[in-house]
Amino acid sequence: MDQVSTADRNLRIIYAMTLLLVIVGGLIVYKANAALGVIHKAGLTGTMQPRTNMIPIPGAHTVNVVAGSVNYFAVIWPALLFGILISAAVRVLNPPQWFSSAFGDNRVRSQLLAGLAGAPLMLCSCCAAPVFSGMYERSSRLGPSLAVLLAAPSLNPAALILTFMLFDYRIGVVRVLMALLVVFLSGILIERFVRVARIDCATNIDDNAPPLLARFLRSCLQVAIRTVPLIAVGVLVSMAIALWLPLSSFASSGGQLIAIIAVSLIALPLAMPTFFEIPLALILLSAGASPGVAVALMIAGPAVNLPSLFTIARSTNWRVAACLALAVFVLAVAGGVLVNGIH
Repeated sequence: MDQVSTADRNLRIIYAMTLLLVIVGGLIVYKANAALGVIHKAGLTGTMQPRTNMIPIPGAHTVNVVAGSVNYFAVIWPALLFGILISAAVRVLNPPQWFSSAFGDNRVRSQLLAGLAGAPLMLCSCCAAPVFSGMYERSSRLGPSLAVLLAAPSLNPAALILTFMLFDYRIGVVRVLMALLVVFLSGILIERFVRVARIDCATNIDDNAPPLLARFLRSCLQVAIRTVPLIAVGVLVSMAIALWLPLSSFASSGGQLIAIIAVSLIALPLAMPTFFEIPLALILLSAGASPGVAVALMIAGPAVNLPSLFTIARSTNWRVAACLALAVFVLAVAGGVLVNGIH
């Protein structure tokens, strides 16, 4: 009887892992196809044009907060759906200690593995937020969960390719360097120094549990209820900030350091779809901003935003979210100062 039970449990784990891998594979194919199209178009035109119906662009028609938020969700909803599906699949993966031990006990090793796992997802910070929620609440591993959240937008391989295609190589090098520090250093430091109540996960599989599909669908609903409202509120506030402080103000700041600090502070809460930071940075450069301002935008903009910070705070606490925002801000400013120094 025990042998049958063990075999049945192993089969459930295989089914859950297969479900997770299928969803992740589908996401990578979806994002890769879209990225290849953007890269091809950028190679032909030598530039990228932003969507002017979300964040106010100098010379473009200004949208209101609600319209901008609706337009934003119209763009990101497939990726957000994938994020919810991945989170739900992680939650039905049993036993949870298997998922946690997959990253190992070594902080550096687990951070590297999580960052490498997150980069191919190519999700914006909003859409990666449910993945963080599922990983952390299932494994209670803060560092690796943050690494996946940060790597998906910051180490997006297509975004990095576009950066080297459309900007001076020094801008590309500094962006990659700071993104690596954001992904692989900030999570380790936050996990080490910020106190978070440990989550107690069940360590066994209930033999009377519902079938995998039923648990997965229920998990999808739970993830959506826990994360989508926070993301929606974050997007609305983000749009209000963008409308209150137009992009053109970034290029008109008095000193270079002041401009870098200003753009880092404003870019942190803004909700940006994938690649959106690149055309914004091009506009800043064409408006007379320094390369450091463009780099600061490309570091702070994709890494986090209000929706993802709200989700992090919901799953952990506000200290974790605040420390992460501070780490991204410091590295964005450092990247901006560094690239100005080498130009």
